[in-house]
Amino acid sequence: MRPDRPMKLVPPTLARAAAWCACVIVVGVVVYFFSQVVARLSFVALPVAIALLLTALLYPLTSWLRGMGLRPIYATWLTMLVALAVIGGTGWLVGARASDEFPRLAEQVSKTVENVRGWLKTGPLHLQETQITEWFQTLVTELNNQGQAIAGTALAAGQVAIEVLASIVLLLFVTFFLLKDGDRIWSWFLKAFGGMAPRVDRAGKVAWVTISHYVQGTVVVSAVHGFVMGVVLAGLGVPLWAPLAVLIFLSSFIPIVGIFFAGTVATLVTLGSTEPWKALVFLIILIVEQQLENHVLQPLIVGRALNFHPLAIILVLAVGGILAGIAGAAVAVPIAAVIYRALPELRHEPPALPPPPEVAATPEKKVVPEE
Repeated sequence: MRPDRPMKLVPPTLARAAAWCACVIVVGVVVYFFSQVVARLSFVALPVAIALLLTALLYPLTSWLRGMGLRPIYATWLTMLVALAVIGGTGWLVGARASDEFPRLAEQVSKTVENVRGWLKTGPLHLQETQITEWFQTLVTELNNQGQAIAGTALAAGQVAIEVLASIVLLLFVTFFLLKDGDRIWSWFLKAFGGMAPRVDRAGKVAWVTISHYVQGTVVVSAVHGFVMGVVLAGLGVPLWAPLAVLIFLSSFIPIVGIFFAGTVATLVTLGSTEPWKALVFLIILIVEQQLENHVLQPLIVGRALNFHPLAIILVLAVGGILAGIAGAAVAVPIAAVIYRALPELRHEPPALPPPPEVAATPEKKVVPEE
């Protein structure tokens, strides 16, 4: 009876709270050390995460080519070549448009600066020419200082460029082998879980379906968003409309924050290169199109795979951005969606197998010994 006496001194509610706190502390410590390991191995972890997203995007094409009778190696090579051709063609188009339109953009921005200077002198502020000149000199000095600081870190920039190149190579290799041998890799992975393999298999399949729907739906929504805004920018006569459309497309992969950043850049370019009313028109169309995307396209296309409240998305983006910057914010939402969908499958018991059919008893045959 004596061992039970200390437990009776603690109220049951406090005992349950203490148990929950202990579990939360243990889980928090594990998550912290795991995040530290991932941060130290970001050179490997980030390309692998992006490769998983690319595999989820490209696997339908590989599966269709296999269904047409191609061997896995040929289907994978053809898928990779198609993806590289699309990326390379888009890059060439954007680069060609940028080289043609950048001089016109610089000329129009200089005209806009002169108009702003004239408005500052003749407008309601009535500033003096000396004040404006001092402001511009201060701005030029700050830019020169930043340029010297950037030049002083050229060696670090070169090292970062080498790391980015190596990450891209690793990303391509991981994507290739996931497309080619993904099912075999998964079967090999399940062998490490023993009796837990059925649960892990169910959780993995649910996670893969979730991430596939999320990536494919996000690509469709981002493509529609970038195309519509590109048409609007081209119709308004904005220089560099093709690079801005690609920027809007890429930024749409980061929910909420991405479109705010890309929309701000596109609006400033429109304001600096054209008339103010065109920038206002673009901003209004951007807001309307964004609302249609949030309330129509996202629920119809992505909502079936990801049913997160906007507050949850903002918190997940904040955590991902703190841990891994822009790349972490880009992959934070699909990772959270995968965890949210896969955890219930790990907790549930596997479905019971149906009982075997009853076999009718057959009379035993008597063996008559031969004489």
